Amino acid sequence: MTEIAKSGAAVISRADGRDDGEEWTENYTELPGGAGVSLILEATTQEGVGPRLHKHPYAETFIIRRGSATFTVDTEEIVGKAGQILVVPADTPHKFRTGPGGYEAVHIHANPTFETIWLE
Repeated sequence: MTEIAKSGAAVISRADGRDDGEEWTENYTELPGGAGVSLILEATTQEGVGPRLHKHPYAETFIIRRGSATFTVDTEEIVGKAGQILVVPADTPHKFRTGPGGYEAVHIHANPTFETIWLE
């Protein structure tokens, strides 16, 4: 649910109605206020899950808040951990698998909608 404050700021609440940050997995596109980005909020306790190889015509930024994931970025493997930010350049193939204990992150797509080219 989106509320617009008097100032014009948009306040977006969780679709499931919870008022905490736990187990919050949701996609947001075409955000109000001309944000120009789309978001994926991902939280899981599962190990070994994640998207297959893909790329975007824009950069994707991963803000890792909890746990870890092993990213394949082009041909390089990178372990991203809580407290780190990983930026994948535009048109770069990438995928990830969550580590032991799961993973929580905000994925920022530098585009108002998702444009994904699946490579596997």
